[in-house]
Amino acid sequence: MEKLTLENFSLESILLKIGEWAIEHGIPILIVLVAAFILTRILRTAVSRFEKRFDKEGELPNELEKRAKTLTGLLNATISVVIYSGAAMMIITELGIAIGPLLAGAGIAGVAIGFGAQSLVKDVISGFFMLLENQIRVGDVVQVAGIAGLVETVNLRTTRLRDLEGKVHIIPNGIIDVASNFTMDWSRAVLTIGVAYKEDVDQVIDILEEVGVELCEDPKWGNFILEPMSLLGLDSFGDSSVNIKLFFKTVPLKQWDIARQYRKRVKKAFDEKGIEIPFPHRTLYMGEAPNTGKLQIEDLANKG
Repeated sequence: MEKLTLENFSLESILLKIGEWAIEHGIPILIVLVAAFILTRILRTAVSRFEKRFDKEGELPNELEKRAKTLTGLLNATISVVIYSGAAMMIITELGIAIGPLLAGAGIAGVAIGFGAQSLVKDVISGFFMLLENQIRVGDVVQVAGIAGLVETVNLRTTRLRDLEGKVHIIPNGIIDVASNFTMDWSRAVLTIGVAYKEDVDQVIDILEEVGVELCEDPKWGNFILEPMSLLGLDSFGDSSVNIKLFFKTVPLKQWDIARQYRKRVKKAFDEKGIEIPFPHRTLYMGEAPNTGKLQIEDLANKG
């Protein structure tokens, strides 16, 4: 047996060993990494082209485009995890490490970790069914877990929302009991218009209908309205107003713009017609002085 001496560890022998290892193991490992990188890029490009097939020119995304964007993010993440996990296993094998015992140990560790990661499993299962049932898509405006905002990403574990103030909320899917989607297929702008009690309700309704027709026929806003305005009539008696309810059926994401535009036109129409939009006010009734008080005052005057 060759003795271990300092000569065996000379620079030349070390470089020779490194060269032999690089030829025998380094090149295959490099090939695996390059192949994994190229395969990931190819599949992601294919997914991106698939998504572009559903893109349309215009301001608003269609339903298929929302669905495609939602699934694209999930597919890209899945592709990376699957390919690089396979590449890691191939590299481990190339390094001479037995995968069987490693997988067995990982399985035992997974069972132990699973007991402490029940919430994570719940998040993943909830996210899977959310995506499968197409409940929430990227680009929707939703309210989940008491938070409303625009959906930026949806994956198996979390949903990411951005609210009107620009704040980003990361919500675990497992805590989402009810998901309210404001932009699924179509939306609705519901308005309550209040006028003073002294106004003629029939005249007010006629004015509201005229403004609704004008808005639907407007070339800028009419394309966002799917059906003519529905005027439900006198809805309630408020503290200082008579309230009339109506609504527009609109394309997704445009219900708020239509509501603002309609309110603006109603204000102008009411000003022109002299219709009062009331502000909160109170009428105080002091009551009548009792006769006994009057008699007491007269008695005091006589005594004086």
